[in-house]
Amino acid sequence: MMDTHVRTKLKIHKPANEVFEAIVSPEKIGNFWFSSSSDKWEKGKKIALRYDEYNAKGVITVLDIEVNRTIVFTWGEEHGEGTVVTITFIEDDSNTIIEVVESGLKEDDPEVVAKMMGQKEGWVYTLTCLKGYLENGVTNLRASLIH
Repeated sequence: MMDTHVRTKLKIHKPANEVFEAIVSPEKIGNFWFSSSSDKWEKGKKIALRYDEYNAKGVITVLDIEVNRTIVFTWGEEHGEGTVVTITFIEDDSNTIIEVVESGLKEDDPEVVAKMMGQKEGWVYTLTCLKGYLENGVTNLRASLIH
């Protein structure tokens, strides 16, 4: 059985420390992604995330963090379908290339293509909301994707 993954990359016109902080900070994440995050993301922590608009909640486990460089976490285990997400920050001048790779989708799952398309759509949308927030202060893009 092969491990299938989804990869998404986007350039944000901000330095890596600002992009990184927007994700790990409970005070900032609600401006572009989840409604709330229970704590600052740090290695070994379990973080409760809420998405009030979709009546959804979940827990991630932060496996590894290298400040301003990488974040690795698992999510979805409570549904028996956990995946690993690796977020990489590559600073280029005052820009950051953010890359998200979500792995662990099972190739033999009859729904794997639909799941991959859904995850890819979600990551493109999340990174676009992050870009709008950091570059232009837009905080009302999140939670507008219709499933």
